Amino acid sequence: MRRDAAGLAVLLATSGTLHFAAPRPFDRIVPRALPGSARTWTYLSGVAELAVAAAIAHPRTRRAGGLAAAALFAAVFPANVKMARDWRHTSPVRRAVAYGRLPLQAPLIAWGLRVGRTG
Repeated sequence: MRRDAAGLAVLLATSGTLHFAAPRPFDRIVPRALPGSARTWTYLSGVAELAVAAAIAHPRTRRAGGLAAAALFAAVFPANVKMARDWRHTSPVRRAVAYGRLPLQAPLIAWGLRVGRTG
């Protein structure tokens, strides 16, 4: 497996696993506009991350997995916006983390697209 694909698969698998091992931080950033419970969305996004990681890891599905990763990174952007909004009055370190996540989505989307193109 190519290094960039392997790295993306590991990142997504780790994040997906964390959705189940420690769901509370993820619950807090689920946008309120989504129907149902935050925990349901946390688990669904964890499953999505694990499925995309598996797709990237397999050569036959790597192209689709990379494109799915890009879509997933775009889809979770509203959660990062919610985090930045919720943390705007917290400590400078927490604000930096929350605000830093916003522009980080662009290179993550690009990474997914690159893996999708080279899959």
